Amino acid sequence: MSNHDRPDSVNDSAAHPHAGDPGFSRRRFIAAGAAVTAGAALIGATSADQPVASPPKTPAPQGRAAKTPKEGEAIRLGVIGTGGMGTGHCQAILSLVGQGKEKVDIVALSDVCQPRLDAAKAICEAGQGGRTVEVYRDYTKLLERDDIHAVLIASPEHWHAKQAADAILAGKDVYLEKPMTLDLPDALMLRSVQQANPNTIVQVGTQMTRLPKYPAARQAIKDGLIGKPVWSQTSYCRNSKDGEWQYYGIDPAWKPGENLDWDNWCGPLGKQAWDPAVYARWRRYSKFSTGIIGDLLVHVMTPMMLAIDMGWPTRVVATGGHYVDKKMDNPDQININVDFGGEHTMIVAGSTCNEVGLETMIRGHKGTLYLGGRHCQFRPERIFVDEGLEEKRIECEDIGNDQDVHRLNFFKCVRTREKPDSDVEQGAKVMVVVDLATRSFWEGGAYRFDPKTMTAWKA
Repeated sequence: MSNHDRPDSVNDSAAHPHAGDPGFSRRRFIAAGAAVTAGAALIGATSADQPVASPPKTPAPQGRAAKTPKEGEAIRLGVIGTGGMGTGHCQAILSLVGQGKEKVDIVALSDVCQPRLDAAKAICEAGQGGRTVEVYRDYTKLLERDDIHAVLIASPEHWHAKQAADAILAGKDVYLEKPMTLDLPDALMLRSVQQANPNTIVQVGTQMTRLPKYPAARQAIKDGLIGKPVWSQTSYCRNSKDGEWQYYGIDPAWKPGENLDWDNWCGPLGKQAWDPAVYARWRRYSKFSTGIIGDLLVHVMTPMMLAIDMGWPTRVVATGGHYVDKKMDNPDQININVDFGGEHTMIVAGSTCNEVGLETMIRGHKGTLYLGGRHCQFRPERIFVDEGLEEKRIECEDIGNDQDVHRLNFFKCVRTREKPDSDVEQGAKVMVVVDLATRSFWEGGAYRFDPKTMTAWKA
């Protein structure tokens, strides 16, 4: 039985997957013709001896080798998903190219919705001097092209794992929008594919890792400035009068079966009844998204986890509810407690009903690092002042638009084959928190993860 009841206004096609949906628990992902089992799916397990996520039993296949652009050659990019985020990426990349910061040709686009595809095509062609940009309703046709170096995936999160795995096996480097996957089984599957194809570049779109204060904090902790880091806190909170993600409009021009392939959009989740609200605002529905946890909190959890450098999360518990936005299926308030091997605790708060969040900080035995601004501010604990510890400010560079810096870092990695910091391994660690916090909210109780066996279960 679920710990939280779904609002009556949510139609059955958006039912929560953790409440025993048998279709969801049988999902399998096929990548480039080779079966890759995603492990145990989200089934709302309630006993300690029943894993809720585990590594794939079938070894991941090796795909085609990625093609590195020649010196001076433009990176040939395909974009999968041309909704608001995907089209926004296209516009940003065109701007970076126009500023002379990179050489990138957007050569192909894919989306199940023809109106969105047409709009993105017009933008890309106009921004590239009228050069033709090919479009595909089926993303696998885009991946078959030998002339594409990399793809940017900005589809809904229930497609992330499948499309990223297919792209890796097709020999394409991948910029993958956050959250990395919908759930932990997806993440473990994608991790196995990446490990079998380690020369392929995959960067998750968590751009706040580019902010200099986080690597500076990591180095300060490594140098022993704060002593043993014992607990940290971060948050992502915002507010609206009409409910989060309602600003995504519903286009009356969408016609399933004519200019929109709704069944293909549903894809790995199986057939659903057509619902334009779900199509436009899928982040509000728990079958298609983890809401605040995966869409917002990954932005702040990822750089914080990089800074504290404590390895894999091992225990997660979450509470929250539908406090204001009663019509949204996903919660509008969530509070998460994450344990790292009994050595560190991270507290994460997310809200779409109040914009006042927690002050970002990392507490150590000898002092605290405050990360609320651009710089790192260290304040010693009173009992260590007599030993010579003093307040210290670590100056950090203003890098401007962190998302543009993140995009440029991806293109740099495509050229140099350097490993990005927001890689699949880091993304999988974050997905442990996303998945287990989501389970904890819906099912109640705490969930554990064993990094040795890569298995999760209810505590």
